[in-house]
Amino acid sequence: MQHYQWLSERFFSNTVDGLGTVSLPAVADAVEALDGVRRRGGRVYAMGNGGSATTATHLVCDLVKTARRPTEPPLRAFALADNIALLTAYANDVSYADAFVRQLTDNAEPGDAVVAISASGRSPNIVAALRAARRMGLVSIGMLGCGGGPAAELVDIPLVVGSDDFGVIETAHIAIVHAFADVLRASGPGSLGVPERVGAGATARTP
Repeated sequence: MQHYQWLSERFFSNTVDGLGTVSLPAVADAVEALDGVRRRGGRVYAMGNGGSATTATHLVCDLVKTARRPTEPPLRAFALADNIALLTAYANDVSYADAFVRQLTDNAEPGDAVVAISASGRSPNIVAALRAARRMGLVSIGMLGCGGGPAAELVDIPLVVGSDDFGVIETAHIAIVHAFADVLRASGPGSLGVPERVGAGATARTP
C-alpha cells in the first residue's frame, strides 16, 4: 500500500514539475494565434499519434464548443486522425508518414493554424506535416516533450514539457488544452493582453 502511494505521489509531483516548465509567454502566444484564426474565420488542424491523437480530438472539441463565446462564431477546428477511412487510405496508398501532409495540402489555406501534439517531437508524420505547414504559410503550434525534438525547430510556437516521461508529458498537454479553452472563452478580441503578432514572445519562432 505504501509503495503504491509513493509511486502515485511521485507521478503527481513529476507532472506538476513538468507542467511548470512550460513557457507561459509561449502559451499566451499560442492563445493569441488561435484567437487570430477565429477572428479571420480560418481553421485549426490538430494532429497526433496514439494518445496524442486523442488529445488532438479533445482539443478540437474544446476549441469548437467549450471556447465558444455567445456573441461570436465558433472557432472551426478539425482533428486529422479522426477520419479513419481517409487516414488509413493515405497510409495504405501513399505512406503513413504523409497521411497528415496530404490532409493539410487538401484542405488548409494560408492563415489557418496547425497544432502538432507529440510527446517525442520526432514522429515522422508530424515532422513531415510541419514542414508542409511551413511551406503553406500556416501558423504552427507544437505541444511537445522530450526536449521538443525536430518538431520544436519547425513550429512557430513550441510548448515543450520538460520531461521524458510520456505519461507526464501527455497529462501536461491536456492541461494546456484546458488552458487554451478557458482563456479563449473568457477573453474578447484584443483583450488577451499579449502582443497582436505571432512571434512577439521570446519563445516564438518565425516560419
